[in-house]
Amino acid sequence: MKTKGNKKTFVLDTNVILHDYSSIYNFQDNDIVIPIVVLEELDKFKRGNDQIHYHAREFARSLDEIADSDFFDKGALLGKGLGRLFIQTGVPFSEKMKHSFREDIPDHRILAVTEYLTARDPGKKVILVTKDINLRMKAKSLGLLAEDYKSDQVDDLDESLDKCITAIEDFPAELIAALYEQGALPVETCFPGRELKGHRYYILKNGSSSAMAAYDPVRRVIRKVEKLNTFGIFPKNSEQAFALDALMNPDISLVAISGKAGTGKTLLALAAALQQNKSFEQIYLARPIVALSNKDMGFLPGDVKEKVSPYMQPLFDNLGVIRHRYNAHAQENRLIDEMLKDERLIISALAYIRGRSLSNIFFIVDEAQNLSPHEVKTIITRAGEGSKMVFTGDIDQIDSPYLDRRSNGLSHLFSRVTGEDIFAHVHLEKGERSHLAEVASNLL
Repeated sequence: MKTKGNKKTFVLDTNVILHDYSSIYNFQDNDIVIPIVVLEELDKFKRGNDQIHYHAREFARSLDEIADSDFFDKGALLGKGLGRLFIQTGVPFSEKMKHSFREDIPDHRILAVTEYLTARDPGKKVILVTKDINLRMKAKSLGLLAEDYKSDQVDDLDESLDKCITAIEDFPAELIAALYEQGALPVETCFPGRELKGHRYYILKNGSSSAMAAYDPVRRVIRKVEKLNTFGIFPKNSEQAFALDALMNPDISLVAISGKAGTGKTLLALAAALQQNKSFEQIYLARPIVALSNKDMGFLPGDVKEKVSPYMQPLFDNLGVIRHRYNAHAQENRLIDEMLKDERLIISALAYIRGRSLSNIFFIVDEAQNLSPHEVKTIITRAGEGSKMVFTGDIDQIDSPYLDRRSNGLSHLFSRVTGEDIFAHVHLEKGERSHLAEVASNLL
C-alpha cells in the first residue's frame, strides 16, 4: 500500500487479516496497530479447513515469530524499510462513541481504538483499514479516516477486460481471404512491427468480409478460429467460439472465462471437458460455498451431502442441458452415466478438494469471483502434470462480503497472468440463455 509524506498509522480490522495474513507487510514504512479485540476474534478462527482459518493460523504464527519481551511496550519492527507493529489494548468509549453506538461489540471497540489513537497523535494520520463497508461508514460518521485494503486490488481491470477480444476494422481483405484459405498466417504478415504476448483473440473486418482469429504464441501465427460443435454445444456467437477455442487448445493449461449470468461460461467449460474426456483421467467441477446470510453450513439441516446439494444444483443443471442435447439412450449420455459412477466426473464443493491430487485433471472452478486472490493461487499451485485449470465467474456478482470486482481472485488472475503463453482469458458479454434473461441482466 503506497504512501506519501509523513508516516501514518494503520489500524487493521479482523477481516483484513482473514483476507490476507501477510497484510501487515504491505504498508511500507508506516506503523500498524492491531486492536486486541482483533486477536480475540482471530482466536475463533483457529480451527477449520476454510481459507480464513488458514489465514488466522498463519497470522498467529507470524505474530509469534516477531514478538519479543518488549513487544507490547515498544512494538516490533516488521523488517528493513517497514514500520513497527503494535498491539493496542482496549480503551474506554468516548462520549461521542457512547451516544452513537449503544452496543459493546468488536467493531465498535476497533472504532474506539482508532478514535483514541487519532486523538493521542493529532499530528499523525490514523487510518482504519477494513473490508467492511458499513464499518468504514461508521468511522467516517465519527470524523475518522477509513479505507479499504487495496494492496491486492486490480488497477487496470477494464483494460484487462478490453484486451480479451480485439475488433479490428479495415483489416486487409486479402489477408482475411488468405486466412480462410491457409488457416494460419505469420504474425509479421498480419501485424508487422507489433510485439504480441500470450494468447489473444481478434475479430478481423473489412466491409462484408470478416474472420475470427487468434494469436498463437507457440507457433507465432495468426490462425483462424472455427465454430465447432463441442459435445452437443454449438457456440452461438464469436465470444463463445473463442472460449471453446481456449478450452479445447492443449497448449493452454490455464483459462479464465468471465461474463454475466447467462453467457454460457460453465456450460462451455463442461462441454469442452466432456469432449476431451479421453485426454484426462478425471473431470472435476467445483464451486466455493458462500453460505446465505454469512451463516455457517453447520446450521443447515441434514448430512454433508444434503447441506451442499442446493449450492451444487446449478452445476447439475448445466450437465442436464448437455444431456438433453442427446437421446436418453445415446452413447453420450451413457458415457456421462459411466463417468459419474466411476467418479471420473465429479461435481462437488470446492472445500472438498483439499488433499486431493490434481494431476491429469480437467479442473473447472465455477463462481471463482467468490474466491480471494490467495485462494486462487493456492488452487493453481496444486496443479500437477497434464492438468488443465479453468476458472469461470461474473466479477459483478460477488456474494462474499469482503470481496469486490477489483479484489476478487478471478479479476486478480486474469490481470496478473495475461500475456503468459499457457494462459487465455475470454470475457463473454452477450447473454444466450434467453431474451428474457438478457433483458433482466441488462436492465434490472
